Amino acid sequence: MIVILYPSTSHARCVEIVEHVHQFLVKEGFQTVIAGDQSDQFSIPHVSTIDGHDAGLIISFGGDGALIRCAHQHMHLDAPILGINLGHLGFMADIPIQDIDKSLKDFIAGEYTIQNRLMVETKDPTGKTYTAINDFVLHRSGNPKLIEVSIHVDGTYVNNFVADGIIVAAPNGSTAYSLAAGGPILDPSLEAFVITPVSPHTISNRPIVISSSKKLEIKYLSDSPVDVVIDGVEKFPIDQEQSIHLSRSKQNFKLVNLIRNDFFSTVRSKLGWSGKLH
Repeated sequence: MIVILYPSTSHARCVEIVEHVHQFLVKEGFQTVIAGDQSDQFSIPHVSTIDGHDAGLIISFGGDGALIRCAHQHMHLDAPILGINLGHLGFMADIPIQDIDKSLKDFIAGEYTIQNRLMVETKDPTGKTYTAINDFVLHRSGNPKLIEVSIHVDGTYVNNFVADGIIVAAPNGSTAYSLAAGGPILDPSLEAFVITPVSPHTISNRPIVISSSKKLEIKYLSDSPVDVVIDGVEKFPIDQEQSIHLSRSKQNFKLVNLIRNDFFSTVRSKLGWSGKLH
């Protein structure tokens, strides 16, 4: 199997850890290649030396942000992603440094599943398609005033929201910005989106969870241009009276989940919940 290694070199021990994983996998009969902006720091063949479509696995080194960037750069490939966390515990990059060897042995032994997590997509006013693993965010950013949007679901009017912004998150993104803005945690296997207002002017405006089979329209009503931000990685501007239409992507985001790890234990650790199993 060919494995693409995607490092986030902002972490102090990144080079050391990536080289260790490279040597570990080569000894186990894998072929590894390196990708990313700082690939020249490694003694590993570059991803350009192979056909990326031949890769059977991508390993991201960093946090959830690094994993998201990795996924966006390799979205054209069909390989699932395994996340090794080099900092704090992540929701997706949930393998800590001290568990790397054991986790890789579990993967080699087949002790894992591949989760097909849904993604959301939209088009900008020029017709270019954008796909989000976590969320689309329409936010007032540097605008001094709150912004107003209207929302329709399958053509049915829902409400006008006056707020700092609106988040439309996939279940995967429900533990990201949406959670910080007061949204619910969604089981990542759910076929749903969550619409979360950011600091709404009316406190009765609450997050809404809708089926991913629905078509969502957000019309921007304010007079100052704003950006639509995709996963914190890409963005495009929209102007007054322009709309974006969001729907479930036909493509899934493939995430490797080791059988000994589960979503709720990660949530408990990440959020510092104090419950105990009796």
